[in-house]
Amino acid sequence: MNVSPEPRAKRATIEDVAKLAGVSRQTVSRAVNDKAEIDAETKRRVLEAARTLNYRPSRFARGLIRQDTTTLGLIISDIGNPFFPELASGVLRAAQARDWQVVLYDTGEDPEREVRALTALADQADVGAGFLHSPAVLAHAVRLGVPFAVLDPGWDTGSAPGVGIDVPGGVRLAVEHLAAAGHRRLGMVDGADDPRDKRRVSFLAIAKELGLDVDEDAVERAPRTVEGGADAVRALLARRPGITGVFTYNDVLAVGAVRGLKAAGLRVPQDCAVVGFDGLPLGELVEPPITSVYVDIRRMGELAVAAAAELLAGRTPEPVMMHPELRVRGSA
Repeated sequence: MNVSPEPRAKRATIEDVAKLAGVSRQTVSRAVNDKAEIDAETKRRVLEAARTLNYRPSRFARGLIRQDTTTLGLIISDIGNPFFPELASGVLRAAQARDWQVVLYDTGEDPEREVRALTALADQADVGAGFLHSPAVLAHAVRLGVPFAVLDPGWDTGSAPGVGIDVPGGVRLAVEHLAAAGHRRLGMVDGADDPRDKRRVSFLAIAKELGLDVDEDAVERAPRTVEGGADAVRALLARRPGITGVFTYNDVLAVGAVRGLKAAGLRVPQDCAVVGFDGLPLGELVEPPITSVYVDIRRMGELAVAAAAELLAGRTPEPVMMHPELRVRGSA
């Protein structure tokens, strides 16, 4: 008599173990393969979940996750922006100190490309760090089981593990410096698409608080290029004659603003002062050198790797805040 075979029970997956243990699938991989940088309690919980579900890694999966090197996936917005090579340098230095390798993803500030990068990262890296467009993109990382350290989340630093920048504090340094030098009529060259961006919102709020001649019309949007900065400052001068101080979203735009002011026949800083944001070495290579709100970008990269290591260990690191300082040079 022929007996039909009983249907086989569905084989437990790494996602099943991760869900039961309350960790990422990368953490499951590290626990079952006895890899480093996972704390004892998290490892115990994962192995208990694996035993409960009778989880057995596939031969293919074992081939991937028994590599000796931990891989970090770094997501950046624009490799052409000098900010990001500085950041990547800090990440690479800290990763090399841990014997990690780094895979780089450039998203061009496109949320859809960020999602695709995260999907690739889930298969190619143990942990991620970098810049994400919105909480929705971070939620996608969570769904994929990717431990991710967020850098400078403009939406809410406190909502995700990672490293943030005290943007309002930095903008205050710039605006107060211009006001102390006697500049009352200011303009801003803004590199963000979102009118709710912290640099723009902070500039307008702090200028109003100080009683300066600034309103929404004093902000000119520009692509984050030298040419964009030059074109934007010319538009500001045409719309608001008499501006004597300009704050820019970043140092690339500040270099462009200086170029645009000079092309208009104005002296910097005698006729119009310029203050940038980021404190890039680029700002020291132009004449006059750019006064800028300085952020230790390489240190930010190092801190991102430290946060990623905490996530790999199954812990949730507290967000770290970078506090900028003003570096006064020749432009203001």
